[in-house]
Amino acid sequence: MARIMITSAIPYINGIKHLGNLVGSQLPADLFARYCRACGHEVMFICATDEHGTPAELAAAKAGKPVEAYCAEMHEVQAEIARGFRLSFDHFGRSSSQRNHRLTQHFAGVLDAQGLIREVSEKQVYSVDDGRFLPDRYIEGTCPNCGYTSARGDQCDNCTKQLDPTDLINPHSTISGSTNLEVRETKHLYLMQRSLRDKLEAWIDSKTDWPILTTSIAKKWLNDGDGLQDRGITRDLYWGIPVKKGDQPWPGMEGKVFYVWFDAPIEYIAGTAEWADANGLGDDAWERWWRTDKGAADVTYYQFMGKDNVPFHTLSFPATILGSGEPWKMVDYLKSFNYLNYDGGQFSTSRGRGVFMDQALSILPSDYWRWWLLSHAPESSDAEFTWENFQVSVNKDLADVLGNLVSRVTKFAKSKFGETIPAGGSFGPQETALIADLGARIRDYEAHMQAMEVRKAAAELRGIWVVGNEYLQSAAPWTVVKTDPEQAQAMVRLALNLIRIYAILSQPFIPDASATMMTALNSDDWSWPGDVHAAIRALPAGHGFAVPENLFRKITDEERADWQMRFAGIRT
Repeated sequence: MARIMITSAIPYINGIKHLGNLVGSQLPADLFARYCRACGHEVMFICATDEHGTPAELAAAKAGKPVEAYCAEMHEVQAEIARGFRLSFDHFGRSSSQRNHRLTQHFAGVLDAQGLIREVSEKQVYSVDDGRFLPDRYIEGTCPNCGYTSARGDQCDNCTKQLDPTDLINPHSTISGSTNLEVRETKHLYLMQRSLRDKLEAWIDSKTDWPILTTSIAKKWLNDGDGLQDRGITRDLYWGIPVKKGDQPWPGMEGKVFYVWFDAPIEYIAGTAEWADANGLGDDAWERWWRTDKGAADVTYYQFMGKDNVPFHTLSFPATILGSGEPWKMVDYLKSFNYLNYDGGQFSTSRGRGVFMDQALSILPSDYWRWWLLSHAPESSDAEFTWENFQVSVNKDLADVLGNLVSRVTKFAKSKFGETIPAGGSFGPQETALIADLGARIRDYEAHMQAMEVRKAAAELRGIWVVGNEYLQSAAPWTVVKTDPEQAQAMVRLALNLIRIYAILSQPFIPDASATMMTALNSDDWSWPGDVHAAIRALPAGHGFAVPENLFRKITDEERADWQMRFAGIRT
């Protein structure tokens, strides 16, 4: 049994996330967590809401609520939607927790003691009309590198170049649209990332099994232009973690908070501590996952995120960990994803474009969405959600292939042999060939899952469903029962056991349907079918079963057209 720690990029608090956010981090992380648990490993799966910074303040003001109350409310909203999508977090924490306050202040103090924090008098953009300094992401303009007209003050989403607000051409405030901007002087703390460049490069170079997407982005940010830059870790804001060295005031930094990029990834650690607190456990319970001197050396740590989050998780957060000089666990494998686009354009939370998670669940149960999103995960390139493709995938894969097999087998078995598994006959050449084929395919499926090749794993799982249908078409027990009822009983016995195997293999992708299959088979034996010969005989003759409700219904052309019109791209 291995010890596996999994974190997905933590979603920002200012609103409900869209399907592109879901498939870029939380959903594939959940797929992997479920698979690892199914294989018998000890898993710690942590996520949280990212709650600090100006976007939270502005969203709260728009909602007419104090920012603390707004964040608490939205955390519950996001937690409930996560439950709706069956995301199996061990803990869904909050970056505003006292655990994260203390850990962030601890890291800042340790980094300062290591000589890696410097105070900088800098010029920062001040919006006269808004009456405030503008955080980088609330300044937009034209990118000086690629000419993209909606580049933000910290990064261009088009070319991914790291920017300063003063780099932008024709900048404006995204709060008010005002171009009445001034550059004023203020003091901030900077993390001296450049002095850690060699350590970071050596660490990145040691990750030879990382996806090309992850490594290429990390290398680009490490070496592009002037290379890795020192980066501010404080801001002139009300809402955030107060700037302290451990529990001591930081002279000259009164009234300032830590920049959200600095404290947010520390919440992975703090969230695990929150898990320990919530379960009445001591610090040793979470430290064994995070401190290599407390047992974390044998943990394998996986992160899942969209490509826009890769620079912060391959450079900035590792700089915090490496710079501390303390024995913290660092990520072993970072699985990154490209973007999922929406019907000819882009998903966008800030612009309200696309299908959002709550809307999706109001239309269809989570398994429908989980299957489509994971089987179309944007791994090697950007992918696109279209309603036509969604309809075809649901109808063919879920309804025609898997749902139809379960329905045909259970209904036929009940009508011919009653509500217990029949005892007659023995397996013949067709059954033996199916078992061999199934064993080989399960090994391939396991290999894809272990390698986190999400689309390939989905394709292999669908192939496993297909071979069951092909067997039934070829064996035709509904015909054989007329001439050789004993052999038909053996075929039905195999097919019912096959449904149990499908439930176990499919559970990481479609957990609700898998639970329905297992309930119909009157089984709670979720042991992984490593030995197919044994698994195909796990449910013995005389074992009771039932005909389940239809696993998946088809999407009609009328429904698809209606949804396409209703969700034309703008959330009102």
